[in-house]
Amino acid sequence: MTRTMKQIAGKAGGLKRKIRDRRRSVQKRVMALAQALRHKGIEGEQKRRREYGELLRLTRQILNDSQRVLVEIEAMPARRRRVVQGLGERLETMAGQVRRVVRQTKARVIEGITQFPDKLLSLFETHTEVIRKGKAAKPNEFGNVVELQEAENQIITHYEVFEKRCSDQRLLLPAIQAHQRKLGRVPGWIAADAGFYSHANEEKAKALGVKYLSIPNRNTRSEQRRRWEKQRWFKRAQAWRTGCEGRISVIKRRHGLNRCRYHGIQGMRRWVGLGVIADNLINIGRYLAPKTA
Repeated sequence: MTRTMKQIAGKAGGLKRKIRDRRRSVQKRVMALAQALRHKGIEGEQKRRREYGELLRLTRQILNDSQRVLVEIEAMPARRRRVVQGLGERLETMAGQVRRVVRQTKARVIEGITQFPDKLLSLFETHTEVIRKGKAAKPNEFGNVVELQEAENQIITHYEVFEKRCSDQRLLLPAIQAHQRKLGRVPGWIAADAGFYSHANEEKAKALGVKYLSIPNRNTRSEQRRRWEKQRWFKRAQAWRTGCEGRISVIKRRHGLNRCRYHGIQGMRRWVGLGVIADNLINIGRYLAPKTA
Protein backbone atom coordinates (compact mmCIF):
# COMPACT_ATOMS: atom_id res chain seq x y z
CA MET A 1 0.00 0.00 0.00
CA THR A 2 2.83 2.41 0.81
CA ARG A 3 4.49 1.71 -2.55
CA THR A 4 1.21 2.31 -4.37
CA MET A 5 0.64 5.59 -2.56
CA LYS A 6 4.14 6.74 -3.47
CA GLN A 7 3.50 5.82 -7.10
CA ILE A 8 0.31 7.88 -6.99
CA ALA A 9 2.21 10.84 -5.57
CA GLY A 10 4.87 10.53 -8.30
CA LYS A 11 2.36 10.32 -11.18
CA ALA A 12 0.08 13.03 -9.78
CA GLY A 13 3.00 15.43 -9.33
CA GLY A 14 2.79 15.36 -5.56
CA LEU A 15 0.11 15.22 -2.87
CA LYS A 16 -0.94 17.70 -0.20
CA ARG A 17 0.80 15.65 2.49
CA LYS A 18 3.95 13.62 2.04
CA ILE A 19 3.45 9.86 2.27
CA ARG A 20 5.05 8.51 5.42
CA ASP A 21 6.95 5.27 4.90
CA ARG A 22 6.22 2.94 7.83
CA ARG A 23 7.66 -0.20 6.22
CA ARG A 24 10.70 -0.21 8.49
CA SER A 25 8.54 0.04 11.61
CA VAL A 26 6.30 -2.77 10.34
CA GLN A 27 9.33 -4.95 9.62
CA LYS A 28 10.61 -4.43 13.17
CA ARG A 29 7.25 -5.42 14.62
CA VAL A 30 7.11 -8.53 12.43
CA MET A 31 10.59 -9.56 13.57
CA ALA A 32 9.65 -8.94 17.20
CA LEU A 33 6.52 -11.01 16.73
CA ALA A 34 8.58 -13.86 15.27
CA GLN A 35 10.78 -13.76 18.37
CA ALA A 36 7.72 -13.69 20.64
CA LEU A 37 6.36 -16.85 19.01
CA ARG A 38 9.31 -18.76 20.49
CA HIS A 39 8.24 -17.97 24.04
CA LYS A 40 5.75 -20.27 25.75
CA GLY A 41 3.36 -19.79 28.61
CA ILE A 42 1.49 -16.72 29.83
CA GLU A 43 4.47 -14.40 29.43
CA GLY A 44 4.89 -15.39 25.79
CA GLU A 45 1.18 -14.95 25.14
CA GLN A 46 1.24 -11.46 26.62
CA LYS A 47 4.26 -10.53 24.53
CA ARG A 48 2.60 -11.78 21.36
CA ARG A 49 -0.56 -9.80 22.13
CA ARG A 50 1.53 -6.66 22.68
CA GLU A 51 3.42 -7.07 19.39
CA TYR A 52 0.21 -7.83 17.50
CA GLY A 53 -1.32 -4.68 18.99
CA GLU A 54 1.61 -2.56 17.79
CA LEU A 55 1.41 -4.13 14.35
CA LEU A 56 -2.33 -3.46 14.15
CA ARG A 57 -1.76 0.15 15.22
CA LEU A 58 0.75 0.70 12.41
CA THR A 59 -1.56 -0.99 9.92
CA ARG A 60 -4.46 1.29 10.88
CA GLN A 61 -2.22 4.32 10.38
CA ILE A 62 -1.37 3.12 6.88
CA LEU A 63 -5.07 2.54 6.19
CA ASN A 64 -5.83 6.10 7.33
CA ASP A 65 -3.16 7.40 4.96
CA SER A 66 -4.68 5.40 2.10
CA GLN A 67 -8.14 6.79 2.83
CA ARG A 68 -6.72 10.32 2.78
CA VAL A 69 -5.02 9.65 -0.57
CA LEU A 70 -8.23 8.22 -2.07
CA VAL A 71 -10.21 11.28 -0.96
CA GLU A 72 -7.55 13.52 -2.51
CA ILE A 73 -7.71 11.58 -5.79
CA GLU A 74 -11.48 12.17 -5.96
CA ALA A 75 -10.91 15.93 -5.53
CA MET A 76 -8.29 16.11 -8.32
CA PRO A 77 -9.06 17.67 -11.70
CA ALA A 78 -10.27 15.14 -14.26
CA ARG A 79 -6.97 15.16 -16.19
CA ARG A 80 -4.82 14.39 -13.14
CA ARG A 81 -7.36 11.87 -11.83
CA ARG A 82 -7.24 9.86 -15.07
CA VAL A 83 -3.46 9.52 -14.73
CA VAL A 84 -3.71 7.80 -11.33
CA GLN A 85 -7.11 6.13 -11.70
CA GLY A 86 -5.69 2.59 -12.06
CA LEU A 87 -3.39 3.01 -9.07
CA GLY A 88 -6.27 4.44 -7.04
CA GLU A 89 -8.44 1.42 -7.80
CA ARG A 90 -5.60 -0.91 -6.82
CA LEU A 91 -5.09 1.00 -3.56
CA GLU A 92 -8.81 0.89 -2.75
CA THR A 93 -8.98 -2.86 -3.37
CA MET A 94 -5.90 -3.55 -1.27
CA ALA A 95 -7.16 -1.31 1.55
CA GLY A 96 -10.43 -3.26 1.69
CA GLN A 97 -8.55 -6.54 1.93
CA VAL A 98 -6.21 -5.21 4.63
CA ARG A 99 -9.22 -4.08 6.67
CA ARG A 100 -10.55 -7.64 6.50
CA VAL A 101 -7.20 -8.94 7.77
CA VAL A 102 -7.22 -6.39 10.60
CA ARG A 103 -10.72 -7.47 11.68
CA GLN A 104 -9.91 -11.19 11.63
CA THR A 105 -6.56 -10.64 13.40
CA LYS A 106 -8.25 -8.61 16.13
CA ALA A 107 -10.92 -11.29 16.52
CA ARG A 108 -8.37 -14.12 16.77
CA VAL A 109 -5.63 -12.50 18.86
CA ILE A 110 -7.49 -9.99 21.03
CA GLU A 111 -10.93 -11.59 21.35
CA GLY A 112 -9.91 -15.26 21.01
CA ILE A 113 -12.36 -16.01 18.15
CA THR A 114 -10.71 -18.66 15.97
CA GLN A 115 -13.70 -19.51 13.73
CA PHE A 116 -13.91 -16.30 11.72
CA PRO A 117 -16.21 -16.38 8.64
CA ASP A 118 -14.72 -15.72 5.17
CA LYS A 119 -11.19 -15.67 6.47
CA LEU A 120 -8.70 -14.04 4.08
CA LEU A 121 -5.42 -15.96 3.93
CA SER A 122 -3.54 -14.01 1.26
CA LEU A 123 -3.71 -10.38 0.16
CA PHE A 124 -2.46 -11.19 -3.33
CA GLU A 125 -4.12 -14.61 -3.87
CA THR A 126 -7.51 -14.13 -2.26
CA HIS A 127 -8.74 -17.56 -3.44
CA THR A 128 -6.24 -19.35 -1.15
CA GLU A 129 -7.73 -21.88 1.26
CA VAL A 130 -6.49 -23.86 4.25
CA ILE A 131 -6.04 -27.52 3.30
CA ARG A 132 -6.09 -29.83 6.30
CA LYS A 133 -3.54 -32.57 5.60
CA GLY A 134 -3.69 -34.33 8.96
CA LYS A 135 0.04 -35.08 8.90
CA ALA A 136 2.20 -34.58 11.97
CA ALA A 137 4.96 -32.76 10.10
CA LYS A 138 2.58 -30.70 7.94
CA PRO A 139 -0.94 -30.53 9.39
CA ASN A 140 -2.00 -27.61 7.18
CA GLU A 141 -1.13 -26.35 3.72
CA PHE A 142 -2.30 -23.28 1.84
CA GLY A 143 -3.52 -23.23 -1.74
CA ASN A 144 -6.32 -24.94 -3.65
CA VAL A 145 -7.31 -28.57 -4.04
CA VAL A 146 -6.32 -30.20 -7.34
CA GLU A 147 -7.89 -33.40 -8.67
CA LEU A 148 -5.96 -35.60 -11.12
CA GLN A 149 -7.37 -38.57 -13.06
CA GLU A 150 -4.83 -41.08 -14.35
CA ALA A 151 -5.32 -43.86 -16.88
CA GLU A 152 -2.99 -46.57 -18.23
CA ASN A 153 0.67 -45.79 -18.87
CA GLN A 154 0.62 -42.94 -16.35
CA ILE A 155 -1.35 -40.63 -18.64
CA ILE A 156 -3.40 -37.93 -16.90
CA THR A 157 -6.75 -37.77 -18.66
CA HIS A 158 -8.37 -34.99 -16.63
CA TYR A 159 -7.50 -32.41 -13.99
CA GLU A 160 -9.53 -29.93 -12.00
CA VAL A 161 -8.57 -27.02 -9.73
CA PHE A 162 -11.30 -26.24 -7.22
CA GLU A 163 -11.87 -22.66 -6.13
CA LYS A 164 -13.72 -23.94 -3.06
CA ARG A 165 -12.91 -27.27 -1.47
CA CYS A 166 -15.69 -29.83 -1.45
CA SER A 167 -16.08 -33.37 -0.13
CA ASP A 168 -14.29 -36.10 -2.10
CA GLN A 169 -17.57 -38.03 -2.21
CA ARG A 170 -18.99 -35.38 -4.52
CA LEU A 171 -16.13 -35.75 -7.01
CA LEU A 172 -16.53 -39.37 -8.07
CA LEU A 173 -19.52 -39.13 -10.40
CA PRO A 174 -18.29 -35.93 -12.14
CA ALA A 175 -14.94 -37.70 -12.66
CA ILE A 176 -16.69 -40.62 -14.39
CA GLN A 177 -18.66 -38.20 -16.55
CA ALA A 178 -15.48 -36.30 -17.49
CA HIS A 179 -13.82 -39.58 -18.52
CA GLN A 180 -16.83 -40.54 -20.63
CA ARG A 181 -16.98 -37.10 -22.23
CA LYS A 182 -13.30 -37.12 -23.23
CA LEU A 183 -12.76 -40.76 -24.16
CA GLY A 184 -16.23 -41.70 -25.35
CA ARG A 185 -16.76 -44.53 -22.86
CA VAL A 186 -17.19 -45.20 -19.17
CA PRO A 187 -14.05 -46.58 -17.47
CA GLY A 188 -14.12 -50.32 -16.80
CA TRP A 189 -12.04 -49.98 -13.64
CA ILE A 190 -12.07 -47.21 -11.04
CA ALA A 191 -9.75 -47.04 -8.04
CA ALA A 192 -9.92 -44.27 -5.44
CA ASP A 193 -9.17 -43.78 -1.77
CA ALA A 194 -11.67 -44.12 1.05
CA GLY A 195 -12.66 -40.45 0.96
CA PHE A 196 -14.59 -41.09 -2.28
CA TYR A 197 -16.68 -43.91 -0.81
CA SER A 198 -20.40 -43.83 -0.29
CA HIS A 199 -23.04 -46.46 -0.98
CA ALA A 200 -24.85 -44.03 -3.28
CA ASN A 201 -21.65 -43.45 -5.28
CA GLU A 202 -21.16 -47.18 -5.76
CA GLU A 203 -24.72 -47.71 -6.94
CA LYS A 204 -24.67 -44.76 -9.35
CA ALA A 205 -21.24 -45.73 -10.75
CA LYS A 206 -22.45 -49.26 -11.45
CA ALA A 207 -25.59 -47.85 -13.07
CA LEU A 208 -23.36 -45.80 -15.39
CA GLY A 209 -21.60 -49.00 -16.49
CA VAL A 210 -18.49 -49.22 -14.29
CA LYS A 211 -17.66 -52.92 -13.93
CA TYR A 212 -14.98 -52.86 -11.21
CA LEU A 213 -15.12 -50.19 -8.51
CA SER A 214 -12.34 -50.34 -5.91
CA ILE A 215 -13.08 -47.82 -3.16
CA PRO A 216 -12.53 -49.05 0.42
CA ASN A 217 -15.09 -48.40 3.13
CA ARG A 218 -13.07 -47.78 6.30
CA ASN A 219 -16.13 -47.53 8.53
CA THR A 220 -17.82 -50.79 7.60
CA ARG A 221 -18.69 -53.40 10.16
CA SER A 222 -20.04 -55.83 7.61
CA GLU A 223 -18.11 -59.06 7.24
CA GLN A 224 -19.49 -59.40 3.73
CA ARG A 225 -18.01 -56.01 2.80
CA ARG A 226 -14.66 -56.97 4.29
CA ARG A 227 -14.60 -60.16 2.20
CA TRP A 228 -15.52 -58.10 -0.85
CA GLU A 229 -12.51 -55.81 -0.32
CA LYS A 230 -10.17 -58.79 0.12
CA GLN A 231 -10.78 -60.02 -3.42
CA ARG A 232 -7.76 -60.14 -5.69
CA TRP A 233 -9.07 -57.61 -8.24
CA PHE A 234 -9.97 -55.14 -5.47
CA LYS A 235 -6.49 -55.32 -3.93
CA ARG A 236 -4.88 -55.11 -7.35
CA ALA A 237 -6.81 -51.93 -8.13
CA GLN A 238 -5.85 -50.42 -4.77
CA ALA A 239 -2.18 -51.23 -5.42
CA TRP A 240 -2.48 -49.43 -8.75
CA ARG A 241 -4.10 -46.44 -6.98
CA THR A 242 -1.23 -46.32 -4.50
CA GLY A 243 1.16 -46.08 -7.43
CA CYS A 244 -0.92 -43.21 -8.80
CA GLU A 245 -0.25 -41.26 -5.60
CA GLY A 246 3.34 -41.01 -6.78
CA ARG A 247 2.10 -39.12 -9.86
CA ILE A 248 1.17 -36.21 -7.60
CA SER A 249 4.66 -36.14 -6.08
CA VAL A 250 6.33 -36.38 -9.49
CA ILE A 251 4.26 -33.63 -11.05
CA LYS A 252 5.01 -31.39 -8.07
CA ARG A 253 8.76 -31.95 -8.18
CA ARG A 254 9.31 -32.23 -11.92
CA HIS A 255 6.90 -29.58 -13.14
CA GLY A 256 6.72 -27.13 -10.25
CA LEU A 257 3.15 -27.72 -9.12
CA ASN A 258 4.15 -27.18 -5.49
CA ARG A 259 4.04 -23.44 -6.22
CA CYS A 260 2.04 -21.55 -8.83
CA ARG A 261 3.83 -18.75 -10.69
CA TYR A 262 0.64 -17.23 -12.10
CA HIS A 263 -1.88 -15.10 -10.23
CA GLY A 264 -5.54 -15.83 -9.59
CA ILE A 265 -7.55 -19.02 -9.79
CA GLN A 266 -7.46 -18.95 -13.60
CA GLY A 267 -3.70 -18.57 -13.49
CA MET A 268 -3.50 -21.60 -11.19
CA ARG A 269 -5.61 -23.64 -13.59
CA ARG A 270 -3.33 -22.61 -16.45
CA TRP A 271 -0.23 -23.53 -14.43
CA VAL A 272 -1.59 -26.96 -13.49
CA GLY A 273 -2.66 -27.57 -17.09
CA LEU A 274 0.82 -26.80 -18.40
CA GLY A 275 2.32 -29.20 -15.85
CA VAL A 276 -0.13 -31.93 -16.88
CA ILE A 277 0.69 -31.43 -20.58
CA ALA A 278 4.43 -31.58 -19.89
CA ASP A 279 4.11 -34.75 -17.81
CA ASN A 280 1.90 -36.43 -20.40
CA LEU A 281 4.37 -35.63 -23.20
CA ILE A 282 7.17 -37.31 -21.21
CA ASN A 283 5.10 -40.43 -20.51
CA ILE A 284 3.76 -40.67 -24.07
CA GLY A 285 7.33 -40.42 -25.35
CA ARG A 286 8.46 -43.20 -23.02
CA TYR A 287 5.61 -45.41 -24.19
CA LEU A 288 6.31 -44.81 -27.91
CA ALA A 289 10.12 -44.94 -27.72
CA PRO A 290 10.47 -48.77 -27.79
CA LYS A 291 8.11 -48.97 -30.76
CA THR A 292 10.08 -46.44 -32.82
CA ALA A 293 13.55 -47.74 -31.90
